Amino acid sequence: QDILYAVGITPNKFTLLGELQAKSSLFTITLDSIEASKAIVEFAKKLTLPLYTMLEVDTDNHRAGLKPDSNELIECAKLLSTANNIQFRGVMTHAGASYDCFTEHDRKRIAEQECQGIALAAERIKQHGLTCALISAGSTPTALAGIQHKGINELRAGVHGTFDCVMAGLDVCGYSDIAMSVLTSVIGHQAEKNWVLVDAGWMALSRDQGTASHKIDCGYGLVCDVHGRILDGWYVKSTNQEHGIICHKDNLPIPSNVFAYGSLLRILPIHACATAGQHEYYHLLNSANQIEQTWDSIRGW
Repeated sequence: QDILYAVGITPNKFTLLGELQAKSSLFTITLDSIEASKAIVEFAKKLTLPLYTMLEVDTDNHRAGLKPDSNELIECAKLLSTANNIQFRGVMTHAGASYDCFTEHDRKRIAEQECQGIALAAERIKQHGLTCALISAGSTPTALAGIQHKGINELRAGVHGTFDCVMAGLDVCGYSDIAMSVLTSVIGHQAEKNWVLVDAGWMALSRDQGTASHKIDCGYGLVCDVHGRILDGWYVKSTNQEHGIICHKDNLPIPSNVFAYGSLLRILPIHACATAGQHEYYHLLNSANQIEQTWDSIRGW
């Protein structure tokens, strides 16, 4: 029920808020400007239920958010805290710069910076006599950085429920820890090019190439057998809409017993969020590779 819409809301989506409130008792939106705050205060007058809001804070100069020490942060907090039909919950941040941290030292540094920045924002709001009950931080690398996370009272889970190749490339997890995969079939070969063709292109895997700057470039995904065992050196080199092209990093010849026509393979995602967003549901497998449950996916933006 406690759902945070973690992208800045825009007026063309305001009309959906009433329906979402009816489905989620703690549906919360994020704002990061006085313009957005004024717009939502005006619209909230039309809603039946109080609208929960949070302010997004930029703690690493990476993307959206108000600066922790800015006057606009306080102006927005005052407006939301005193408006009718608005429930101001607090502040949130996401340390997106952690995705550029390849060492434990750097991940700890960004995690501490994230906590210090969001705690500063909350303290400044409180100093103006306003309530800031929720102080929320979290990206996967910072959530798992091994620090004490002082100054916050919520640490968001990020993608560490499944992990992906980006997280493995940052050394946040191992490649064998990645729990999500896309099941695909071998549909053919280009023997002279040492290519294996599968029926999972960018519509199944996404176009994300988030490991291109990593020590190990996983292309569009790492290749496993049907049981999820990584096939060393094999990766999805390129994708078309419906086709994936699998090669070996050292251009080794194709072993026919592994990549026979009709064989089932699993592709580990580069970015789990992007890959999951391509599909309507998840199959949950047990240790015997049997489907125990099927979960629906929430899609759209």
